[in-house]
Amino acid sequence: MTVYNLSEDKSILNQFIAEIRDVNVQNDRLRFRKNIGRIGEIMAYEISKTLNYSTAAIETPLGISDIRLPSDPIVLATILRAGLPFHNGFLEFFDKAENAFVSASRHYNEDHTHFKIVVEYLSSPSIEGKTLLIVDPMLATGGSLELSYKALLTRGEPAAIHVACTIASQKGIEVAKEIFPEGKTTIWAAAIDPDLNDRAYIVPGLGDAGDLAYGEKI
Repeated sequence: MTVYNLSEDKSILNQFIAEIRDVNVQNDRLRFRKNIGRIGEIMAYEISKTLNYSTAAIETPLGISDIRLPSDPIVLATILRAGLPFHNGFLEFFDKAENAFVSASRHYNEDHTHFKIVVEYLSSPSIEGKTLLIVDPMLATGGSLELSYKALLTRGEPAAIHVACTIASQKGIEVAKEIFPEGKTTIWAAAIDPDLNDRAYIVPGLGDAGDLAYGEKI
């Protein structure tokens, strides 16, 4: 299974990663959401290079131009709520994609020492035979990703799968390799961090992406 760590390349992407991590910048919610969206746009462009294409004859005012256009039917899926700015970044490029949304969240006990992950909502078209893009900013333990993927499989079996995240833990990457089928899955991360803390947050990470984007939740 191929795993891309885009921060290893020299590109403007690293500036946006720095800003979503930086405690002096990230608390500007508008800027945080914008930067998450920018990362989504860059990753969408990179993923577009791996898709299938066919040639179309496009009529211009002066003649015909043969242009290679992506031919894969795409379903763009995200995990609520933190995934919304990331999803919007992808949608700027894959504007013809169908869209799916899954609510998968951590439910903590009273002292926040343990949690379980619960899927409460799914809205998705058929993904049968299509290219499925699952976009979620944080890949920590892989628990939310696994349950979201299983929920999406109730809508069919995709032909190809791309998993995209802004920040992943190394553990999350290894879990994703076990969850998704070899041979038709590619994992994309803007950056991969080494550790999780005792609350299963990515270290150094950036904190809670949903809270930074939309405010704290009860």
